[in-house]
Amino acid sequence: MHTYRRSTPTTRRTGPRRTAGRRASTALVALGTACALLLTGCGDSGDGGDSSSYDRGGSGGKADGFPAPAPDGPDSGEQRGERQDDGSGDFAPSPDHLSTFALDVDTASYGYARRTLDEGSLPDPATVRPEEFVNSFRQDYERPDGDGFSVTVDGARTGAGNWSLIRVGLATRAAGGDRERPPAALTFVIDVSGSMSEPGRLDLAQDALRTMTKRLRDDDSVAVVTFSDEAETVLPMTRLDGNRGEIREAVDSLEPTDSTNLAAGVETGYETAVEGLREGATNRVVLLSDALANTGSTDADTILERIAGERREHGITLFGVGVGSDYGDALMEQLADRGDGHTTYVSTEEEAEKVFCEELPRHVDLTARDAKAQVSFDPTTVQEFRLIGYENRRVADEDFRDDRVDGGEIGPGHTVTALYAVRTRSGTGGHLATATVRWLDPDTRTPHEESAGLEASALHGNLWSSSPYGLRVAATAAYFADFLRRQDDGRPGIPGRPALRELSSRADALARDREDEDLHALAEAIGEAEVLMG
Repeated sequence: MHTYRRSTPTTRRTGPRRTAGRRASTALVALGTACALLLTGCGDSGDGGDSSSYDRGGSGGKADGFPAPAPDGPDSGEQRGERQDDGSGDFAPSPDHLSTFALDVDTASYGYARRTLDEGSLPDPATVRPEEFVNSFRQDYERPDGDGFSVTVDGARTGAGNWSLIRVGLATRAAGGDRERPPAALTFVIDVSGSMSEPGRLDLAQDALRTMTKRLRDDDSVAVVTFSDEAETVLPMTRLDGNRGEIREAVDSLEPTDSTNLAAGVETGYETAVEGLREGATNRVVLLSDALANTGSTDADTILERIAGERREHGITLFGVGVGSDYGDALMEQLADRGDGHTTYVSTEEEAEKVFCEELPRHVDLTARDAKAQVSFDPTTVQEFRLIGYENRRVADEDFRDDRVDGGEIGPGHTVTALYAVRTRSGTGGHLATATVRWLDPDTRTPHEESAGLEASALHGNLWSSSPYGLRVAATAAYFADFLRRQDDGRPGIPGRPALRELSSRADALARDREDEDLHALAEAIGEAEVLMG
């Protein structure tokens, strides 16, 4: 693999930011331990496709045959942002061979699919987002020394014609220990609607919060907001030092009642977070809900518009934790993506511990704001390419360097993977692609970029026999998502997709190679899908 790197601070353009469209019964019994380890006991967490979504190359590009990343975006205009899908899943041709998207580390789609399969049903194809399947598995990318990203680009041939899978891997620095992070100011917004009265929901959430008060640092702060038909601030932002008893009393007072006014909960949660805003601390809203809003506003854009000022002025982001066998996946995903945050889903003790011990600490601190990636394919080498997933995260190519256009917020310890299906031209070689990631420093908002490239000669000869372990893991997850999305769809899948039985065997072999329980669970899920799909 041939790579080159650059990190180039540039002048930030001023002006208002514009948002590009982007994008259980819970095992909260585990939260008692996991939340307690939320910021204190985990230490370093380590490293943590859709063939209908086309980015087709044309004949355009630079005169030398290789296009550079998009130039700086214009300073005005209201119609730029995410390229719109016409409903067919096909995107407009990309004559300059560019593909641009906001970074995403959500994993809720995969977690919810596993829960549904475990219960003997296939997930609704509309809830299957391939990038969230892919990003549910650790990758061993090289990590940068400081804030920002490392960039890795590799690939392998699928054996289907001239199609290859190209992996673009981005990684932030390793997550530090508890003492290295800034103080945390966390506003927990907890669903106490009627459905939470079932055993194993609110009662276990209370146990988790009680334990958490024992383990957080003295200089951390916690606020608690509840919502049913109305929202209430049960506990304003309260420093842990000397106030643990008061916090426990507030938690003990929670009782389930009435319907689900999620909009009121989010709005009150942000108001509480702003009132308790701590300079020098990391301020976050953590939403715990099944997202089945049935009272008040139920549209993500309407809900987020109410808190737009708080989000933009204070940079408070939203971390959504989805729970429940009945789960409002679409609403939670839209809230998190458009609320500059992330979402995940828990259905077992192990998943809950992972979320609150590993994932949430990585969301507490930020190393990059408004992070976007752009991949430039050489038209002399590449005939066609398809970005697998990321439909809700697409960004117009010309907006790559327009820093008013929203990207993803990324913390330490993260990896982000994007897979492309790429059809190369017969008998050609040379440069294949360049991937560039752009982000803003979370404190100064200074833009930076990092790039890496891939030569056609560096493609591994066979995806399953000679490619890197991490690429095979990503491919397995993407192919599985592709099967689930195409239950009622006659269009072809990702090139080189094996049968479900073979895919399950490959997942099992990958799991045994590294004794990876996450991959064992993937193999089991694929096997369950094979039975259900006949």
